[in-house]
Amino acid sequence: MGGITTFGRARHILAAGITAGVMVVAGLASAGPATAANPVTPGNFTGFGFDQCQAPSQTAMDQWWKYSNFTGVGIYIAGKSRACRVQTYLSATWVRNQQARGWRLLPITLGPQASCNPRYPRYGDDPKINPDPADGYAAARRQAINEANAAVTAAKGYGIAAGSTMFYDLEAFDITNRTCRESAMWFISAWSYRIKVLGYRSAMYSSAASGIKAIYDVWRAQPSGFTFPSDLWIADWDGKANTSTAYIPDTVWSDHDRVKQYRGGHDETHGGVTINIDSDYLDVGRGSYAPPVVRCGGVRVDFDYYPDLRPATSTYTPPAAYVKALKCMLSTRGTFDGVMSGYYGSALRAAVHNWQRSHGLAVRDLWTRGAWKTLWAANRHPLLKRGSAGDQVRDLQRALNSTTRTEERVKVTGVLDWTTHVGLVAYQRRLGRTTNGMATDITWYDLSRGR
Repeated sequence: MGGITTFGRARHILAAGITAGVMVVAGLASAGPATAANPVTPGNFTGFGFDQCQAPSQTAMDQWWKYSNFTGVGIYIAGKSRACRVQTYLSATWVRNQQARGWRLLPITLGPQASCNPRYPRYGDDPKINPDPADGYAAARRQAINEANAAVTAAKGYGIAAGSTMFYDLEAFDITNRTCRESAMWFISAWSYRIKVLGYRSAMYSSAASGIKAIYDVWRAQPSGFTFPSDLWIADWDGKANTSTAYIPDTVWSDHDRVKQYRGGHDETHGGVTINIDSDYLDVGRGSYAPPVVRCGGVRVDFDYYPDLRPATSTYTPPAAYVKALKCMLSTRGTFDGVMSGYYGSALRAAVHNWQRSHGLAVRDLWTRGAWKTLWAANRHPLLKRGSAGDQVRDLQRALNSTTRTEERVKVTGVLDWTTHVGLVAYQRRLGRTTNGMATDITWYDLSRGR
């Protein structure tokens, strides 16, 4: 990028400049600890989110959790240039309630903006980023350190746990203006450095064509002493729910280090509540993943399909792997207490009859695909949506694989990914249900009855 020579002149003074700034404001880092009960946010997640300047009410959040496919939500917690300086609902209680529900929060600071951005200052008491190149843009870096301290202080006050990602909102600006661009980039460097020092994860939000392209150009130059944000939140309204953009390659910030705002402001209504939002797609932390679970000493229970089973005859032998899986899961559900062998004998027959009797199924030796579904649906019934992860998702995937319909079967990963979404939608469509790709109470009800 043009003007990289200025970055080069700053190489030898950056560390000293930031260190001096840290010494000036280090006392602010001693604010009280974040609420221990709250998890790191947004954590490990791949799925949908939204952002809106004013944190929605608890009623709105509850309705959107139940009826929308969103799991992530951006919230503005600090910065004098944000449009929502006064947050009607945002509080430590609000944060605690949303995280307890399962929302992944993206805390945002909108403070000083690029000096060539004509839309700022917004109020008059919100300074722009100082474009003075003296001492490697030391003035801009000092501003960033102060913003980072204020953001972390606010985060701790809201109970946002250490280790959480802190996003700086750098609105679109003219990246052909050298001092404007470079002061903004050194501001982001100092923000990233200080946020990390304070025990949080640093990130930057910006337009793909301006701030994101600019930080990528810096990445290509690799100036000495520059601290890059750990994550990028890319504003590229291409309508594609992914984290790719034409402005930077997928090979940078590529290890679950991105959020993309793929649609700008628009109204959406879920559960009767309308909010004007931007739509986002998140791939952060490790991405959504489900730790492996070992059952019954290592008995395999995950398959691409689940057949009918019955006791052996002179012409039929039930597949041992599936008999073991059935025994293991009936044991897990508290119905079978016997040897984990591949033999369908009297002990398994008794357990099968008990299960059928207690779940309203015809009592017989035949274990059907519908019976498999009731087995998988007998666990806890949480609301599952895109990006949900864990053994409950595996239960959902196993249940879908118990169907006779090929288009409904999915890979058992423990993550409600795109293929699981598609399979679930096909299952819902077949039953005449709302095709939202979410495992709701109705979904679990249908599965629990072997439909």
